[in-house]
Formats: sequence, structure tokens, C-alpha cells
Amino acid sequence: MLNTVILISSGMVGLAMLLCLWRLLKGPDITDRILALDTLYINSIALIILLGLYHGSAMYFEGALLIAMLGFVSTSAIAKYLLRGDIIE
Repeated sequence: MLNTVILISSGMVGLAMLLCLWRLLKGPDITDRILALDTLYINSIALIILLGLYHGSAMYFEGALLIAMLGFVSTSAIAKYLLRGDIIE
């Protein structure tokens, strides 16, 4: 039963990723695109964790942690660039 629930939730997260990709490509504003990119990497973390649960491997969780750290740094850098015009002062 758990495998069925994981597959259904993976499909829902995949659909959420497609909707975020659509917002990233068709976003009316740059802030909408940044938020869509942030949500896209959060959804990819959720998908990797679900894949790790499905396969029963801990390596997927380490990959999800790396993506979380890189996503946070990149979102902060993009926000700082848009706010001030440069990343490193």
C-alpha cells in the first residue's frame, strides 16, 4: 500500500513541477519567475525524497540535502542581485 501512495504522490509532485515550469517560462514578472524557480527546486527535493522512500536507499536523502543547500544559496544570490545590482560588495 505504501508503494501505491508513493507513486500517486510522485505523480502529484510531478504535476506541480510542470505547473512551476510553466510559471517559470510564462511568468509576467521577474519576481514570479524567481518564486517559480524556488518552488521548482523544493518540488524536486520532495520528488527525490519520495524516490528514496520507494527504493529504500539513503543516498537519495543526501542528494536532496545538497539540492536544498544549493537552492537556498542560489535564491539568495538572485534576490540580492535584483535588490542591489551586484552579488559581492
